[in-house]
Amino acid sequence: MVAISRVRDWSLLLICNLIWASQFVMVKLVQRQMGPVFATFFPMTLATLMLIPIVRRERQRENPGRGPARVPGSDVLQFILIGVFGQVVAQLFITWGVRWSLASNAALLMLALPVSTAVMAYFVLGERMTPIRWLSFALAIAGVLECSGIDWRELNFTSGRFLAGNLLIFLSVNGSAFYNVYSKKLLGRYSPLHVLLYSYYAVFVFMLPIVLYVEPQGFRQLPQFAPLVWLGLIILAVFQYFLSMVIFLHVLARLDATQAGLSNYLIPFFGVLIAAVVLGERLSRFMVLGGVLVLGSTLLVTVYEERRRAPANSRAGEKGS
Repeated sequence: MVAISRVRDWSLLLICNLIWASQFVMVKLVQRQMGPVFATFFPMTLATLMLIPIVRRERQRENPGRGPARVPGSDVLQFILIGVFGQVVAQLFITWGVRWSLASNAALLMLALPVSTAVMAYFVLGERMTPIRWLSFALAIAGVLECSGIDWRELNFTSGRFLAGNLLIFLSVNGSAFYNVYSKKLLGRYSPLHVLLYSYYAVFVFMLPIVLYVEPQGFRQLPQFAPLVWLGLIILAVFQYFLSMVIFLHVLARLDATQAGLSNYLIPFFGVLIAAVVLGERLSRFMVLGGVLVLGSTLLVTVYEERRRAPANSRAGEKGS
């Protein structure tokens, strides 16, 4: 039963990372007619509007006849933290950072995401790195290096010209890690839908004045957006900021943050697949091998580790009784 549940979680993580891998194509598409701030703010606002009636129905189903529950002030502060220092930092800084850095720099810096998640999970949640997790990290990093297409000759971290972009990308990586880890704490008291909606409220309140000041033309140009741009915005709202995040938070409620975070190494692999299918780019044997290693590492840390943990937990329960 545990194995079936973990295979399901592994499959859901595959879906999430496949959606996230398509984000860069969609963001590039919509930025034909808008700036990076509006391209982040507008689809996230659409996702927030979609979440509101769903969360309201969930609340009415759980507490029929009652009004909305009051959120304690300490929790409001935590939702603001994950909204601003998690979502805003992760989404905005990666958009700006890639414009001021090299693609190879960005690809290598993205390798830090699962590692940052594991470090934060250790300090915030008390999660431990097991031998299986170390092995999974090693396999995943090897796989990503095989399939990500990093140009080692192009790498440049020392030039002042790329320093700002590299710093923004690194901060974005840590913003994603912070959101994943700190959301795990809130999932003990709130449903995944509530965690996502309340953090998006913080994103909306924080970003609205920034958008109005930096890119107000985005609102005025809404009627002029091409159908293809609208399609990109809808895909970002429905799949990137709504569906994938709901699925991920549901899985995160059952897995350790370190386990779920390691699945992010699938993003470069799926990015390569999407480029091969959509853009006709060549898919080499080394890329396929790298993808197999990454898939194997996530399977190892989600399914195999849980199968080994279950008998140990069972024996501990028997001793306790």
